[in-house]
Amino acid sequence: MSFAIDAAVTHTHAQDCPLPLLWRDEHLVAIYKPAGWLVHRTGLDAGETRFIVQTLRDQIGQHVFPLHRLDKGTCGVLLLALHAEAASRTRSQFENHQMDKRYLAMVRGWAPLHAAVDHALRPDDAPQDAPAQPAQTRFARLATLEHPEAYDGRFAGTRLSLVQAEPLTGRRHQIRRHLKHIAHPIIGDATHGKGPLNRWWAERLGLQRLWLHAWSLSLLHPYTQAPLHIDSGLHWPNAEPAAGTSEPESHPSLQQWQALLRRPDWLHDDPGMAR
Repeated sequence: MSFAIDAAVTHTHAQDCPLPLLWRDEHLVAIYKPAGWLVHRTGLDAGETRFIVQTLRDQIGQHVFPLHRLDKGTCGVLLLALHAEAASRTRSQFENHQMDKRYLAMVRGWAPLHAAVDHALRPDDAPQDAPAQPAQTRFARLATLEHPEAYDGRFAGTRLSLVQAEPLTGRRHQIRRHLKHIAHPIIGDATHGKGPLNRWWAERLGLQRLWLHAWSLSLLHPYTQAPLHIDSGLHWPNAEPAAGTSEPESHPSLQQWQALLRRPDWLHDDPGMAR
């Protein structure tokens, strides 16, 4: 059986396509961030031309204020405020870790069923003598897969895991660095993963990308204090979509993940955790 993802979903989200809106009121807007887009302009990637803040501002006709950051290669739920006061009120929840963020990652090997990683991280651009900052992430393995072709000649096949990650702190690249710390780097992570293995999987998938997805975000609405759950729209095959947010329009980075989850050879560890 070929492992490759259908070529029809391996193209990228075009710059002139509208960004999919997941949820919106007069204070906040949540979008599905496509893989390959920066949240805002940065000198670290001067050649990039796709920016969420500028594109969404033009799309909805008003200024937006990003409340958190997703890496360029990460797709999924991104929350922005529609005015400065809403930004201030909501950012306090991010800063005080008063929200639930869940991610899905495809990683090397068979990750532990559950893991709580408490491993301090120094910012990537900090001097070597700068103090590391506390960082904690909870991981739960959701499924495993063994591909019959061997990347490493010492083994009969090549193993993958689907892992749910819940960052309890908000350090840059925290999930990626913590998965590397426990020897299960994310497939496609050019910075914290393993280049030869990434290229091996890219050849078999027919697709080079970072396999990290911002699955959901839960918080209290900054004005009503009502619970707000925003779901990316990614679901296990045959599962009922979660209530509360609209289904995003079909677009490549979501289709790529959905095609991956549809593979019949995933062995689920805890189906009850799948959303």
